[in-house]
Amino acid sequence: MGVIVPHIRHPYFSELISNLEMAAYEKNYKIFIFNSREKQEKENEYLEMCYSNRVAGVIMCSGSVHLNVFDGLNIPIVTIERFLENGTAGVECDNIQGGRLAAKHLIDLGCRHLIHISGVHETMMPADDRATGFCEICEREGVDHKIVETSASQYNTLDYHQILKEMLEKNPETDGVFASSDLIAAQFLQICHAMSIAVPDDIKVVGFDDSYIASVTTPQITTIHQPIKEMAQKAIECLVDSVEGKIVPTRTTLPVRLVVRGTTDSDKF
Repeated sequence: MGVIVPHIRHPYFSELISNLEMAAYEKNYKIFIFNSREKQEKENEYLEMCYSNRVAGVIMCSGSVHLNVFDGLNIPIVTIERFLENGTAGVECDNIQGGRLAAKHLIDLGCRHLIHISGVHETMMPADDRATGFCEICEREGVDHKIVETSASQYNTLDYHQILKEMLEKNPETDGVFASSDLIAAQFLQICHAMSIAVPDDIKVVGFDDSYIASVTTPQITTIHQPIKEMAQKAIECLVDSVEGKIVPTRTTLPVRLVVRGTTDSDKF
């Protein structure tokens, strides 16, 4: 199987790849990893490698690679957390509910000036629905809120420090932040420390993914748990079933849940 991801070193994708490999191995499949770095010019390279290695199918996690480049291969394409387009099946988490849970948690704790640090504004992905759920709850509760969009450049370098610093300088009243990934939340903690802003006393923070990085920061990060293991298993299951000629669900959405840690609860610092 071919697996295309945008960032091997991103904590979320590292964990996803690990779970995909284990799930594939249990089905007697091996995987080839393709690291796109969101560069479309690598598409022909991937196509040739998939063709020459005669992969049974492709699991697509990158938002920049167009699925139609695989049309000639006549193999199943399963997507994870990206729009399906003309793929065989898609697996994602309930991003809208994740945004709702994050906003409600912050508001229930008394936060009244919230900011959501969203994904890359140049690329439309299912993760954008996190902002939808977040705004829905804030508007329903009449709470001041803003969306801060990140760029492809920041995503490619995995460095958000500058935009986070500027965000706090422009919005000193902020008392609650929902980051679209634990990686961004962790960097936000570094900025708060540098600016002598106490977390969770001055600002409360919620991340997304529940990757390993959420439990190694100080304080540990309250986050929305994305069922990465189950999503990987479902993607492999869909691909194998499709290879065997079985009918597979076009779209599978798995539930998320809130995990409370020290960035919103001082008792769990």
